[in-house]
Amino acid sequence: MAVDKEGDWDFHLRSLSANARDSAAASDPALDPYILQSITKIYEICKEAKSEDLVARAYPHINKLFQRSVAALPHSQTSNGLLLLKILQFFLDFGEMVLHDADPSLRTFFRSCLSREFAEPVIAEATLDFLNLNKMKLINSYPTLLPQFFPLLLKLIAWNGEKLEKSFQSVLPAMMSSGSFLPLFPSVTDLPVLVVALEKVERSSGSLLGSSIASIQKSTAPEMLLALMDEAYTGSTIEDRGGDSGTDESNAIDVSDPVFLDLLKDENDGLVERHWTSPAMSAALQAAMNSPQSKRLKQALNMTPRFLAQYFKVALRDVNDSLLCALIPILMSRNSTIFPDKLFSFEVRKRLSDFMLAAFQRSPHFIALLKKPIVDRLGEAYDSAAKTELALNLCWAIGEHGAGGASYKDVARELFESLELLLYENLSSSRLGLSQESSLDSNAGSSRRSSQVRLLSFVITAIAKLATCHTELLPRARVALAKVARSQGTDSRVGRRACDYLGLFDEPAICLSVLAPWAGSVQRPGVVNWSEGGSKMVSHIPFYVLAGQEGPPFHDFSFSNIFPRQ
Repeated sequence: MAVDKEGDWDFHLRSLSANARDSAAASDPALDPYILQSITKIYEICKEAKSEDLVARAYPHINKLFQRSVAALPHSQTSNGLLLLKILQFFLDFGEMVLHDADPSLRTFFRSCLSREFAEPVIAEATLDFLNLNKMKLINSYPTLLPQFFPLLLKLIAWNGEKLEKSFQSVLPAMMSSGSFLPLFPSVTDLPVLVVALEKVERSSGSLLGSSIASIQKSTAPEMLLALMDEAYTGSTIEDRGGDSGTDESNAIDVSDPVFLDLLKDENDGLVERHWTSPAMSAALQAAMNSPQSKRLKQALNMTPRFLAQYFKVALRDVNDSLLCALIPILMSRNSTIFPDKLFSFEVRKRLSDFMLAAFQRSPHFIALLKKPIVDRLGEAYDSAAKTELALNLCWAIGEHGAGGASYKDVARELFESLELLLYENLSSSRLGLSQESSLDSNAGSSRRSSQVRLLSFVITAIAKLATCHTELLPRARVALAKVARSQGTDSRVGRRACDYLGLFDEPAICLSVLAPWAGSVQRPGVVNWSEGGSKMVSHIPFYVLAGQEGPPFHDFSFSNIFPRQ
């Protein structure tokens, strides 16, 4: 080691010893303004020299400093986050040389420091930078760390907003594991609700920013916040203290309410059902919608759909079929319980439906495995616009994938019966009260009728496709479609589509080409291979398929005459 480097080394090592001997610094090491600089310099010298001897000499001092800093956190008036992060970097890079397992130190940082300082912008940014810098090492050596503490990291991004979005998105895939994949989905979806809960804590307990966290924890009202933190990472139960538990303000949180305990936890403790119908949740969401949206809430509403898009992309790429199949019923149940902002709800539901359809495309047998929740959702098609849209997507998936494939005949029959029931209920407009709505509110009646027409179109298409894949259902499908075609009150577009499908049933080869699931279609004489549509000429397709084209019929034509122009 060069002479100047050796002088620096000795100086900074003595600084660590002096910090330990100083009475004030001993109880709160971060009070020494030069201690972080000394740790940084020692780390750089060890990194450059690659000397086990230097690491062994520095390690005892740094390890003791870490322990003293952690012990000082409950009563510290200064932020210890940057100091602890630099020490953790030393442990990660040189731990093998001194046989130091960094896992307990990392967990201590999350539980004792980040849980108190996540609202400090500098600490939040430094934490995400630290996690990104060491992401591969954490994934390989400590794979359960980030999946365990993802609720705390969600609090960090919820409070600090879009300026850290890019860094957080880089860390998000590392939070996904077999134990965190399912609970991570509702937690990400509820990011705006988490913002509402944190802002309610701030209003009732004081600012959560920076060093003021320490004073909050020492005040009388913020005992609630301490209790929430304690419950979150120790598992202790918070008793209902009745009238002594808080203030009489309308914004105060009832800490015995499980909704807020679940939202504000720091560690992943499994999948917990959200109590969206609870009075506390309803009141909080109503207050949030009736008052101007805060900057943090607006940013959370913007970020959440992007986080969900990344979550689903990673899920389709890396997650096994068992977890994907388990996620879909959760997705269905959450489709109608989303933060009630119109644009946000649209963006989130779009991503949910895109993922669900992509999952069915990847693994069509999911439809058979999830027969029960699918039937339940079809039965709720009338309850709300969101549930109607979900039913439309499920109808499309059932037909497109033949209820899971040709081998799932029993499942196909049961789903077909559910589609029949949905069809016959919709044939009578009385179920939706369209005649009464039309007389009272023309806009509402028009919207409801449009929704009914879309639902009927999807249902009869699914029925036709199921009957094509499972030919034993063909007689029942003919009866159902004939009733639609002959119904006097049916919309002309629906009736015309039913007639088209009945016509296709008379041409088995064309019916297989048009309606059969692509993956399960049987190649028989006359069956069209649509992948050859750009080059192969065919002439056996009935001309009624080209009914919408102008001019005389062609003797020979390519598939481009049938395909709609984009």
